[in-house]
Amino acid sequence: MENVRNLTPAPPPTSGIIASSVYTAGRRIADIPIEEAGDWAKKPDHVVWIGLLEPDRNLLLRVQAQFHLHDLAIEDAEHPHQRPKIEQYGDALFIVARTAQLIDGRVTFGETHLFVGAGYIVSVRHGPSTSYAAVRQHWETCPHSLAKGEDFVLYAIL
Repeated sequence: MENVRNLTPAPPPTSGIIASSVYTAGRRIADIPIEEAGDWAKKPDHVVWIGLLEPDRNLLLRVQAQFHLHDLAIEDAEHPHQRPKIEQYGDALFIVARTAQLIDGRVTFGETHLFVGAGYIVSVRHGPSTSYAAVRQHWETCPHSLAKGEDFVLYAIL
């Protein structure tokens, strides 16, 4: 494959980026910088999956530029404490889901904001929420399922 890069261990998360990868045929072919995500998402049969944890405004604006995300959705993703909802902006969806995690014997709540469009999915976690790394690792062992694209990744996260 001409676009395949050698997979190297991802650097430790910095400034809110947990993962930023591109998949084709259900297999991760590269870990990519945010600034390349939009170009990868436009390639046929490629899906960009980005995971963010409490990103700052600058990072959200970088992601917005790659996928042309709506200003109102970015504003919501920047500020936690949104109500659960699904909004459609053109061909893209913005979803807010409540999360719950058991911490020291108490259930604590957070939220995940999801941007989903042709060739990409971006998750933005705020507050208590189990990492989606286990979801990613599990489905990477099932490329047939992961090859179904961003709709399947959304299902897997939810």
